[in-house]
Amino acid sequence: MKLDTCLLAALVALVLPLCSWTAALSSHEDNMVLSSTVTSGHWKFNDVTNISTFLLDPDTGMLYLGARDAIIAVDTAKTLMYRKIMWNVTEEKSSSCVTKGKTEADCNNYIRLLEFLGDGRIYACGTYAFDPQCAFVNISNFTLEKFEDGTDKMEIGKGKCPFEPSQHYTAVMAGGILYTATTSNFLGTLFDISRATGVEQERIRTERSINWLSDPEFVSSAFIQEDQNNNPTGEDDKIYFFFTEVAKEYDFYTKVKVPRVARVCKSDIGGMKTLQRRWTTFLKAQLVCEDRGSGQRFNILTDVFTKQHEPGDPSSTHFYGIFTSQWEREEMSAVCVYSLKDITKVMDGPFKELKRTCENWMNPEPVPTPRPGQCLNNALKAQGFDSSLKLPDKVLTFMRDHPLMENSVVAAPLLVRNGVTYTKVAVTLTPLSNSKHNATVLHLGTDHGELHRIAVVGPNATLLQEIPLFPASESINNILLYKDDALVGSPNSLVKLPAKGCSLYNSCEMCARAHSLGCVWSINKAACSLAATESGEVLKSDVLISRCGSSTERCSPEIKDLPVSEGLHVLLPCVQVSPRPCHWKHPPQRHTRRHLSDLEVRVTSESNGTYMCFCEEAGREQPACPRAAFRLLLQEPRASLSALQSSSRQFVASYILSFLVGVAVCVFVVCLICRHHKRGGGGHSSSTSEKGRDLLPSSDTPQSPSSSSLFSEAVPFAEKRNGTLNGHGGHISERKCGYIYTNSSGLKLQDTSLHLVDEFPGRERAGLEGEEEGLGDGLSEIGEGLSGLEEELAKLHVLRGAPLAQCEESSI
Repeated sequence: MKLDTCLLAALVALVLPLCSWTAALSSHEDNMVLSSTVTSGHWKFNDVTNISTFLLDPDTGMLYLGARDAIIAVDTAKTLMYRKIMWNVTEEKSSSCVTKGKTEADCNNYIRLLEFLGDGRIYACGTYAFDPQCAFVNISNFTLEKFEDGTDKMEIGKGKCPFEPSQHYTAVMAGGILYTATTSNFLGTLFDISRATGVEQERIRTERSINWLSDPEFVSSAFIQEDQNNNPTGEDDKIYFFFTEVAKEYDFYTKVKVPRVARVCKSDIGGMKTLQRRWTTFLKAQLVCEDRGSGQRFNILTDVFTKQHEPGDPSSTHFYGIFTSQWEREEMSAVCVYSLKDITKVMDGPFKELKRTCENWMNPEPVPTPRPGQCLNNALKAQGFDSSLKLPDKVLTFMRDHPLMENSVVAAPLLVRNGVTYTKVAVTLTPLSNSKHNATVLHLGTDHGELHRIAVVGPNATLLQEIPLFPASESINNILLYKDDALVGSPNSLVKLPAKGCSLYNSCEMCARAHSLGCVWSINKAACSLAATESGEVLKSDVLISRCGSSTERCSPEIKDLPVSEGLHVLLPCVQVSPRPCHWKHPPQRHTRRHLSDLEVRVTSESNGTYMCFCEEAGREQPACPRAAFRLLLQEPRASLSALQSSSRQFVASYILSFLVGVAVCVFVVCLICRHHKRGGGGHSSSTSEKGRDLLPSSDTPQSPSSSSLFSEAVPFAEKRNGTLNGHGGHISERKCGYIYTNSSGLKLQDTSLHLVDEFPGRERAGLEGEEEGLGDGLSEIGEGLSGLEEELAKLHVLRGAPLAQCEESSI
């Protein structure tokens, strides 16, 4: 017998039970499959990743996408067809980037800017391995312009595009000139809002001062062009920038972030002496998004959508912003809207000043004339100030030291949602039937690949749809509205789906929610349509409510009895129809945790009682509506749980025992062979050698039970994740953990009664069968010793059951 053979036998004894255990665990891994509920176009770019930029040609419907090392052109009228330009980084540039400490993934070319130049070309800028470069795309043949030697025609992109792919950034084209807000150095420590193109002498930027920009995170920008036919005061065009920065006016123990809006004027070209090549019109103000009822303030701005409420009237512009809170641990999002008139009023108000003597912010000394930060208009030109170069130094000095306004632009949230993180917003205005006012429909993208539609009419917000578009790992990073469609993008995909019309709501209940938009349920067509187009065939509002379920029925849910056992976790669902908050009433002695509007309960001996969910649907002035009710009934633990624990202990004990037996047998045989060679001396006494060969196949170690029986029948627990239980467009993202999940049809308990074998193989005596003459005594002693070891292993308290699979997220 060779030593290698013995060690191989021991290794097999160790690996076989482990392989069966691993196979059992792997049999429960779910493959995530994307299933889209939309019927419109869906583009999946398998060879392109990190799509971050949208540019739409409204005349042709061609959509241009900026991605990693590529620019894509998608004809939105032709599904599944697109063209691609590869714009890669040279090997030399990539190697240089890696040697500077950056990862290979970051040392690619991430296209962050796409803008039309108006001459049949697109201006494209990318990070280009932390050395921003810009190129020109010929639209007609969709190629990059090249030099005569065949190389790509590029120019320096510093100040036009960020260095790092993940850096916050925004840019806007105004009159053929590019205005950007980005970092301007390799380390990402310098921030500029600048005029990045145009005449070299007119390329100006912000002052490098924390009073101007303090560690900002740029979000969005907008160009507001005055109406040439209706501008009696001759006001200049303006560019607005939205960002979040660290507030210097609050002296707290920690950094306080605040959302800001900043404004510069299009004709500003800097000062003559003071503020040379710097903005002379840079003003900023704080945005306040506060729920006055609860006092909750949202201070992190994540996205802004610009919308003219009256097309052609710049003064009717509104800015819709998504906010989160710096202080809340749970996911929470709010949407606030600010009018251009309110922002202009604050910009024309008092300035904020820091008095160094007492370290308190207060109003400054009298403001010089002409007013600092004012854009050029007819009145200034009449006084001889037809250029920012002619402004007095005292005005520019005051402007340099006082960029912040005293007052804030205040708004109350249109909606607040717990457990949801919104990433992008787009807005459509829908005329109300029999009213001059419009309803606001918010198209909101989440960080879990969902599109939510919410209608806002006055103080009431109604959740219309929750549509899963992408896997939960892909956040929505672009929403663009074109004609009657919405183009929604993630880092890897693009979806086109309808954005307007009552036909979006394919059930009576969903149509009833959209009743404020003029939608009613048609009897003949069994479809949702506008009331004006279906006269004579549509139900009246009171009949519609009674057909879909009256408010009395919806607010009187049936109490469901749920038998539970101590130690289990139960997830009680609550359907959140409105984006307004929900709350639970339950027994005082309980162990609970919120998951969106649902409630997780850890069952204890004191968990018996009624659990009811109340949701606000008509505003704070109306009483909350009960949406769900459950009664937990504590019962004895199921016998299968104890069977699982007992079987698990036997499984682990048998596994360890088989390994130890294999090692002991090999050691004994090796010692036996060594003793034989010492006595027999070199290869005689064939009878002894024959005995040694007969001993090997006679050894028999206890066989470990296959672990597949422990896990093959297990049903994964479910926990709701980021969504509502909505049968009409709702989405449930689940996480496999140790929960019991309930739905509207009742309780679905975890099937812990595993189909075990009738009994595990007995812990056999770990000796050798068929002992040869002269060795029986020694083998008997070893068998007795291993039998004693078996008894000791059986007493170990640490072997209390096999571990379950760790939590992992999936999307349904």
